[in-house]
Amino acid sequence: MADRQEKKQLLLRISGQLYSELAAWAEDDFRSVNGQIEYLLTQCVRERKKSGRYTPKDDG
Repeated sequence: MADRQEKKQLLLRISGQLYSELAAWAEDDFRSVNGQIEYLLTQCVRERKKSGRYTPKDDG
């Protein structure tokens, strides 16, 4: 899978309550907690792009 983007590691500190809620939600969706967080962040970024409030930074 050479065309897949490299995954970046991120240290995330969240409350125990939020973690418990995410873990329950992830279980309902048959995902790991990490997978659920990645899914939710991806959805948020897509929605932001659709709304027109997203302006990608040009690194070139």
